[in-house]
Amino acid sequence: LGMGNPSRLHFSLDLLKGFEAAARHLSFTRAANELSLTQSAISREIKLLESRLEVRLFNRIHRGLELTDAGLALYRSVSEALRLIDRGIEAVTGPAGGVVTITTNVPFASFWVVPRLPRFAALHPDISVRVAATNRVVNLEREQIDVGVRHISGGTLPPGAIELMTERLFPVCAPQLLRRRDRPLKKPEDLAGHTLLLFAPDDMPQHWSDWPRWLEAMKLAGPAPAATLSFGHYDQVIQAALDGAGVALGRNLLVQRHLDGGTLVAPFGQDRSVAIGGRYVVTTAAYAAERPSVRVFVDWLLGEAATG
Repeated sequence: LGMGNPSRLHFSLDLLKGFEAAARHLSFTRAANELSLTQSAISREIKLLESRLEVRLFNRIHRGLELTDAGLALYRSVSEALRLIDRGIEAVTGPAGGVVTITTNVPFASFWVVPRLPRFAALHPDISVRVAATNRVVNLEREQIDVGVRHISGGTLPPGAIELMTERLFPVCAPQLLRRRDRPLKKPEDLAGHTLLLFAPDDMPQHWSDWPRWLEAMKLAGPAPAATLSFGHYDQVIQAALDGAGVALGRNLLVQRHLDGGTLVAPFGQDRSVAIGGRYVVTTAAYAAERPSVRVFVDWLLGEAATG
């Protein structure tokens, strides 16, 4: 198929937005859902665009799509053009308005980000925040997500990342467990007499395994606990701890509110018997780095981390 003379052609913004969404998702269905259209409407738009350009933009493979070389070239140009339009609208409507999209893992979103968002809304009512919580590491540019908060277990920071804070691990439990005389909980070795609550997610990296990391840091052989309970979600682990079902391994960034409120306690203290669980870092999509609203949100995240 030949390219024709596209400089003489004119395309509606909706047509180009449909193509950009389909190219970004590599799916007509997901593009249709994003734009509140039907899958058949997106398919017709792509066929019209290919017909007018006289070039194939997608190859249909199995149950998915892939961009042709021409499609990839057009996607790069169209996505950049749409970003320029967004920046122009932002420049007209205000320096910091709009929507900021953040992605992070589900526990950190639930326990740390979401409880703090009302403070951000009070400070910046003109900026809306959308939280896309997922335990997989997503490509910010491809998923059109502005800010990512990643958990890393060690090594050097990813390019362009800013360190947010370090995660500390220590046992936590409901206060009533400390009052049991038949099963003391005064030193790490006492864990052998208690039920351990295990965080065992199927969809998160191996470095999120909790008790083995802590036991290794304490130079302890794994105590044979009275029993174990395993959960696939961290909020379930914490709820079981709140209910007095056993001892959980607390991640300071995720349980601090419960410790401050006295609904959980750290039987061995928060300053000793502590292991380093990893670090949280902030990354910003290249296309969003200069948006005032994104800079405001990242600065706020760093400020919240600095104040604990």
